[in-house]
Amino acid sequence: MRLTYSGVSYWYEIHGDGEAVVLLHGFTSSSRTWSDFIANYQAAFKIIVIDLPGHGKTSSAEVSMEQCCQAIRAILQEIGINSFHLLGYSMGGRTALSYAMCYPEQLLSLTLESASPGLETVEERDSRIRNDERLAKKLEQEGIESFVDFWEAIPLFISQKKLAQHVQNTIREERLSQTAEGLALSLRAMGTGRQPSWWLKLITFEKPVLLVVGELDEKFVTINKRMHELLPNSNLTIIKNAGHAIHVEQPDFFGKIVEKFILAEGKG
Repeated sequence: MRLTYSGVSYWYEIHGDGEAVVLLHGFTSSSRTWSDFIANYQAAFKIIVIDLPGHGKTSSAEVSMEQCCQAIRAILQEIGINSFHLLGYSMGGRTALSYAMCYPEQLLSLTLESASPGLETVEERDSRIRNDERLAKKLEQEGIESFVDFWEAIPLFISQKKLAQHVQNTIREERLSQTAEGLALSLRAMGTGRQPSWWLKLITFEKPVLLVVGELDEKFVTINKRMHELLPNSNLTIIKNAGHAIHVEQPDFFGKIVEKFILAEGKG
């Protein structure tokens, strides 16, 4: 299904029935990344998946984090969803946290998988903006296949090399289905350096939060431990033998953790 907001055409899908759960994917991904979760839990929940700007079937456009959150809100209003559980992975986790900070009254719970609240200092943000600009130019100059080869080799995804070959092939196919233009625009408009920093506001968010991170993802383990200390109502789960993309590396275990949290602590 599609909804056009501020000139950008957003793709979203609705699966199942029950209490609403909204899922937001990561960079170079799309709603397809949630296929296992949808298959396993659409009988229990109404699952809404949204392709973020520049990804999947949503338009390639220079959309800021704030504008993206406004569009997500418009989509949910169109569907008639007034309260829901929100889950985001990596870039989608940053987006989910941003949405939670902007519209906390709508959330029953928030699950963040391998996510961060952004960067704390102007210097860090400026450095990240420069780095993302280099990546955007790499995409534009070398094309999507060359970029995916590079992206798959970064340390963040080293643990995915241990996955079954057919799973690795599925991940690569999804990455290759993106466009260089879309990913470049996403980096420039919704990269970590461009988004608001939410570190100082974490103490104000009182809704239930589940933080999920893989033990092999040391950078994000450190970030999430700090987030856990600041958030008033959070649970931190560190998954053994997992890296950045837990929902891909251990989909069954990930689904059970999320289901338990939504049903037990996130119940509205």
